[in-house]
This record gives sequence, C-alpha cells and structure tokens, in this order.
Amino acid sequence: MEVLEYTGVFTANARGFGFVTAQETGETFFVAEADAGGAFGGDTVRICPLEKRSGKRPEARVVQIVTRAVLQVVGTFFPRGGHGLVTPDNARLGRELFIPGDACGGAAEGSRVVARITDYGGIGKAPEGEIVEILGSWNDPGVDTLSVVRACGLPEAFSEKLLRQAERAARPVRTADMEGRRDLRDVLTVTIDGEDARDLDDAVSLSEGDGIYHLGVHIADVANYVPEDSALDREAKERGNSVYLADRVIPMLPQALSNGICSLNAGEERLALSCLMDVDRRGDILDYEIVESVIRVDRRMSYAQVQRILEGDEALRRAYGQAVPMLERMEKLSGLLRKKRQERGAVDFDFPECKIELDGNGEVLSVRPCERSAATRLIEDFMLAANETVAQHFYWLELPFLYRIHEKPEPEKTEKLGLFLHNFGYRIHRAPTGEGVRPKELQKLLNRIAGTPEEALISRLVLRSMRRACYSTECRGHFGLAAGQYCHFTSPIRRYPDLQIHRIIKDFLRGRLKEGRILHYQGILPEVALHSSQTERRADEAERAVERIKKARYMEGHLGEVFEGVISGVTGWGLYVELENTVEGLVHISRLPGDYFLFDESRYELAGERTGRRYGLGQRLAVQAVSVDRIVGTVDFSPVDGGEVFGERERPEEAQPFEEIGANGPEVPAGPFRDGKGGEPYGEGSAEAGGEQ
Repeated sequence: MEVLEYTGVFTANARGFGFVTAQETGETFFVAEADAGGAFGGDTVRICPLEKRSGKRPEARVVQIVTRAVLQVVGTFFPRGGHGLVTPDNARLGRELFIPGDACGGAAEGSRVVARITDYGGIGKAPEGEIVEILGSWNDPGVDTLSVVRACGLPEAFSEKLLRQAERAARPVRTADMEGRRDLRDVLTVTIDGEDARDLDDAVSLSEGDGIYHLGVHIADVANYVPEDSALDREAKERGNSVYLADRVIPMLPQALSNGICSLNAGEERLALSCLMDVDRRGDILDYEIVESVIRVDRRMSYAQVQRILEGDEALRRAYGQAVPMLERMEKLSGLLRKKRQERGAVDFDFPECKIELDGNGEVLSVRPCERSAATRLIEDFMLAANETVAQHFYWLELPFLYRIHEKPEPEKTEKLGLFLHNFGYRIHRAPTGEGVRPKELQKLLNRIAGTPEEALISRLVLRSMRRACYSTECRGHFGLAAGQYCHFTSPIRRYPDLQIHRIIKDFLRGRLKEGRILHYQGILPEVALHSSQTERRADEAERAVERIKKARYMEGHLGEVFEGVISGVTGWGLYVELENTVEGLVHISRLPGDYFLFDESRYELAGERTGRRYGLGQRLAVQAVSVDRIVGTVDFSPVDGGEVFGERERPEEAQPFEEIGANGPEVPAGPFRDGKGGEPYGEGSAEAGGEQ
C-alpha cells in the first residue's frame, strides 16, 4: 500500500511537540516530540500521517527535513561547567543549544549572543552550535534592538564598495540631466513629513482654476541613480525595504542616495517622476499626466507645522506666507478625495500609532498614542490618489506591472466575525451571490462603533478577519481600498517595488517598452513580487518585536503602579488589557479573584462558574503592573479593586443577527500609514504598517 506523505512548515512548541499543516490538503497534523525528527520551528518538512487515535487530532511524524529555516539563533548564554547553553529568545524554536567549551567565544554568563547551529541534533541529542557574535549585556544601549535585528536576519551596514558606488552616483543635478523633462521648478512645492524624517521621497503641489484642482504628486526619481542589476540595485532588491525601528532606521539605500541626492530637500534641484492630476469638486480625477520632471521644493514642512497652520497659528501662517493658501486648498481637496473613497466603500481603520520617545542611550522616556491629524490625512489622500492613478494607467495598457493587491476575506473568517459581532449586538451583511462581505459593510460597522468603548477592539477583530495585502503581477484588486487597481509608486527610496515600477514607467515614457523589455519584465516581476512581500513581512515582525520590547522596558520602571485599561483580548489563559498609552499586558487567569473562570469562545468572555462574573472585550479594568519579560517584550498585570470591571459595554437596542441581504443593499476611507505615508493597514492579525502611498 502506498504511504502518503505531505509537505509543510513545522511550527514548534516550547515543550518539544509541534504542528504541520499539509500544503497539499490544508489539514493540520500534531507532531509529538519523539516524532519531530530534529525539526526546528520554521523548517519545511515531509511528514507521514500516523494511525489516528480515537478522539484525537490527526498525527504525523517527520520523515524528512526539506529546508532548514533556522541557521543561527539569538539568545542568552549560560556557562555550564566547561561548556555552555544558549536559550533562544524565540521559544518556538523549542530547544536550547549546546555550546562546546571551545566554541563559547569568551561569552560571559547572561551575554546576549548569536550562535550558529553546527548540529541540529535528534532524539536524545541536543542541537549544538558555536558563538559567532557577542552582542553585549542586555543592559547595554541598543542591545535589545540589535538582538531583534540579528534574529530577523536584517542586513545592516553597506559594504565599502556599495558606499563608494552610491557616492559616485550622487552627483548634483546637471543641465544635461534635465533634458526631456518637464520643468516644474517654478511650481510652488512642499514636502510634508515627520519632524525627524531625512529620506524625503515625495513632494506635493496644488493650484486651482475654473473649478478644477491641479494636484501634483512628485516622487524622487531613484531609478535615475540606481541602474537595474547594478550592485546597488541587487542590494536594494535583497533588502526589499527600509526598516523603521524605535531607535534606528535600516535603509534600503545608502545615505548618499536616501538622505542625499534622492531626497527632495528644500531649495535643491531634484529629478522626479510626477503624477499631475486634474480633480473636480466631487473628487473625480478628470485627467492626468505621468511625466519625468525636475523640481525644486520651496518649503520643507512637518505634519505638526501644517496642522498648526490649518488650525490658525498666526506666527506660523506669517512664516510660511504664500504656502498657507495652498495648504488650505489641500485640506479641502483631501476631504473631497476621502469622501469619494468613502462613497465607493473603502475601509478606514483609525488606530492610533504608538510614539516611543527614547534618550541618547535608547532608554524609553515615554510611550504614548499618536493620533492621525488633518495634515497626515492630507498626504495620505494625495498618495493614494497617485498610486491608484498610476496603477490604472498601466493596467489598461496591459503591460507587465507590479500591483499591490488585497484579496477578499476568507468566508470562514467573516462568518466567525459575524457570529461574534452578533453577541455584541452588531451585524454585518453578506450578499447572497457568493461575493461575501463588501468593504462598505465593514466601514458601516466601523462608523457605527465609533466612539464606543469597544471601538478599538472590534476594529482589530475586523482587521484580523482580513487577508494580508501583498505584491503581485496579477491585478486582483484591493479590497480594503475598494479599488480595482492599486500599486506602490510613491516611496522608491524605501520600498523596492516602487523603484521597480519607476523603471517600467520610465521605459514606457521613453518608448523603450518594446517586446524585449516586456519579456524581460514578465520574467523578473513574479520573483520581485514574492521577495518584496516576504521582506515586508520580515520588517513588520522586527518593528513589532522592538516596539514590544521597548514598551516592556518602559513598564519595568512602573512596576507596582496602578493603571486603568481596556480588555483588548480574551483567551483561555487570561485577559489582555491595553492601557491608554497603548501598552498591552496579560492578566493571567490565575490572578482573577473570587472564582474559577472558563473561556466562552463564542462571546470572547471569561465566565465565573459560581459568581457569574464575566470579563469581556471592551470592559474597563484597573490593573497593577507586576512583572515584565524584557527579552520577549511581555508585561504582566494583576487586577485591583477585587477585579471589578467598570464602564460596561453597551449594546444597541436593535441588536440583530449576522444575515444575508441582496446585492443592491446599502453601500463606504483607508488608514494609518507608517510615518504618515500610506493608508493600508490590512493584514492578518495586526495592522500591516506597510505604508500605502
């Protein structure tokens, strides 16, 4: 009889066992520690199903390790006699690493180290390794972030060769460089970014006449300085994107380019690609041009300055003179564009971003929410318009292109979401035609919960029901933005897909997009899309990990203090409580007083067996900070005041179930951007932070 085998990725548990989901069938198998065959978390393996025991989930054993995902680990070193052990930061790797005495590299007890795996071990034999880098003590400045950088495999320093190539490429703009370009140097143009931004890759301009807004979105022409398949290009492609961590930026391009000749610095001539759009008073884009240009930014502005100008700060309004009327027009146009997206059904998540303030040693001074403002929305709206316009242009030309796609949610996830919302007294509609939930229905829900105690929590659950946005050569639409065509055009300094798109645009504008180049792009774009999606996820994971660690280190200085928070998550092992400063911590179920609590999954509540006390999403709870784990970035809370909740969540009187409606049922923007530069917080489990711009 033929023995079935499947391929999948091994997900390890800290206790040694794990799970594998078969790529061929989607079925998930339990793998006992004795059957793991030395697999580490993340390894691609071949499994053979075992005879199913009654009442148990399917089981399997690993018969082959196809690809090792883990080549080295980051962890803490502990000497043991004449040898040592490294405890990995990532508990999912499952096992400690044995370090022979001659491979300890001089590491001291408690040192943060990087260890290369030399032997993956097996049944009864621990994996072995050697210390290849000592990062320092956990208390040393920057070691916490550096540990994440190493664990995620993020590249850091550029080679001397690349730095020299970047210096040579970063020559000042010459008259010859301007030939054939639209000269926009006399157009009033501003950049609007965060106060500490250095890589300014977008600028905007706006004029008005005969009831038409003439909007210019001007993007740094990075492709002019980074030739395809050059050493700089290969490095940029490998990195995929810049990574913005709490205490450092790991750029995609060397600073001579990213902060120098490619950055749209005020008062300096810069080469750009400009998307020039004519927009009417309904927010419709009537006409557009995409041109190679040369610009000179008049003013470099921050979001805070623009916001204060729009709010009427007289000193700033005098200081920025002629830019002020343009900014006021921009605010009006921004509202028109946003309203247009609302009308077609784009989903707008309005999560506050977290602002972590550090001192010179990387220690956390404060953690606070950072709300979106009219100034950040203004840039969001203009970047979204340019991205969508460029994508539509090349879609209808039927040329090879790199799209940003966000597919419809999986039916099972929206079904589960609907059942949960019903218990909260809300509903979402599905069309009976099989097309599932429309984005407008989700936006209607978000509008309805606005201002309620459960707003942030339900918003997160809606987000988690969605797929993750990614890059693709196929234009499959963007569900969250309710857009048929969308791309990333506006950040070529810090995203490789944008740089790749710029090359396609320039080839088209110069008449070079003939059969040979079309075949060339058809050949390379699928791999670019896949790799860029992977590096984006890697960057997101690193950014979230550093944020968690910095928050934990901040709370370490506030142990024993009492805070008020909102229950943001409920599981079988306890409650997650989010404080007003965005720090989230766990109240373990063993700390809940006065009863034995059971998890009611259908209602996302913990219910007391005897007292009937219930803890659910959206309730407020006073907690005391009791401990932190600064390595993994977790915070533990304990309830105070007897665990009494206050501010009970309110349920609408007209609570109705999750139901289906006709295809012509009621129909409606898109949200937080890293550095105020995007609008697509769509991803599995958390805000994507990919910066849709």
